[in-house]
Amino acid sequence: MSTAVPAIRFSSIGQVFRTGSGTLEALRGIDMTVGRHEFVAVLGPSGCGKSTLLRLTSGLIRPTSGTVEVFGHPVSEPRDDIGIVFQKPTLLPWATVEDNIVFPARHKTGRVGGDDREKGRVLIARVGLQGFGKQLPAELSGGMQQRVGIARALFMNPDILLMDEPFSALDALTREEMGFELLRIWEAQPKTVMFITHSIGEAVLLADRVLVMSERPGHIVENLRIELPRPRGIDTSNNKAMHDYVGYLRGLLLKRAA
Repeated sequence: MSTAVPAIRFSSIGQVFRTGSGTLEALRGIDMTVGRHEFVAVLGPSGCGKSTLLRLTSGLIRPTSGTVEVFGHPVSEPRDDIGIVFQKPTLLPWATVEDNIVFPARHKTGRVGGDDREKGRVLIARVGLQGFGKQLPAELSGGMQQRVGIARALFMNPDILLMDEPFSALDALTREEMGFELLRIWEAQPKTVMFITHSIGEAVLLADRVLVMSERPGHIVENLRIELPRPRGIDTSNNKAMHDYVGYLRGLLLKRAA
């Protein structure tokens, strides 16, 4: 039995928010771990607390009950070893692609050095944006903007990457292309990834495991390991085993929604 400390551990997590109309119980009894360099996707109905899991992991909020640990240490504040990619890339509109990518250095130290610039250029190439370093966000397509957001999240070389429906605002073809691009980046430089999505096919294609959450208060109702060989690509999308996984998860989600 492995004794390795998991990258992320949720122990008896409950989360209650105070609202103007009373209390809202977002999460109840969440117990789970994510191993180092494991890719975990999270599915569930809107409002079930998927994004709350990411906010707790990142240290943006603290749990009402239970503990969240990263590499064995309780999370009490945002950490440099965690990168976040949001649904919208929230780029600085007046800054170039390169300046957006190196912004974490400026935010942390107040300056951007030559080494930071070189690192930014390496990331520009890694996400497939060669030649676009001096462009402004408004000059890029939605998919290109999201690539910038991913590069910025990777700038501090985080051990953990949290992704909150990062491709949901893209058209279907661009979304599929970005999924394959993310796989390429992750396989070249593995990270621990927690990926929130509403797309069952996307979850199965990308993840080592898929967690399914119930309606609010969210708790985990399925923990499904995806036994598809890597590397994965277009051929994987046509794999019968993948269609079987998608069918099972769709049936589970529809049954719970009925």
